Amino acid sequence: MKRPLEMAHDFLAEVVTKEDIVVDATMGNGHDTLFLAKLAKQVYAFDIQEQALEKTQERLDQAGMKNAQLILKGHETLDQFVTEAKAGIFNLGYLLVKGGRIAIMIYYGHEGGDTERDAVLDFVSQLNQQEYTAAIYRTLNQVNNPPFLVMIEKLERYRHG
Repeated sequence: MKRPLEMAHDFLAEVVTKEDIVVDATMGNGHDTLFLAKLAKQVYAFDIQEQALEKTQERLDQAGMKNAQLILKGHETLDQFVTEAKAGIFNLGYLLVKGGRIAIMIYYGHEGGDTERDAVLDFVSQLNQQEYTAAIYRTLNQVNNPPFLVMIEKLERYRHG
């Protein structure tokens, strides 16, 4: 069985091509940035910590990837850099083209995590079902607030009926 992060990667890999622009909204150690760089034409990766940029740049350099722009700003500034994206990953999701996808990993074991989790779930569950499909992938028998995945896809065309 796949872990939620592996599921998130598979979910995005199904739609991202070498023609696409994608976003890593929270680069951290750069694992998602590198994953996306291998699939897409251009990655815009955001983080507010200098250490995240350094670790991510190291990871990209070791892999010989040069198609990622690392931005030392929070993902709330995304619209200053990207007008539309095919996919995005948020580790804790909207500039999304039709057929595009967002994977949101929700880690809620920290202080305030319940509030973040509930806000994301409330927002996502109210998305128009004719424009978006939203799903949750989570383990049921794990203790200590295991992270889970929220997946959103913007539908190619509106469904009527």
